[in-house]
Amino acid sequence: MADDLTDTIRQNAQGPASAEIDGVRMHQHPLPDQIAADRHLGNKAAGRNPARTLMRARIVPPGGV
Repeated sequence: MADDLTDTIRQNAQGPASAEIDGVRMHQHPLPDQIAADRHLGNKAAGRNPARTLMRARIVPPGGV
């Protein structure tokens, strides 16, 4: 799904922000909003996979080396 959204953002960035044909006007969401949506969806997808949410840390007891 992220690839589809990335391709959509790329196509929208190459095209016009708004267009009008035969009195029909079309506007796209601003590019920063599209990028923010892509990041949000990516974070949600990463949160669904428990293996990606775990963080490894080295615990050293006080006074130990």
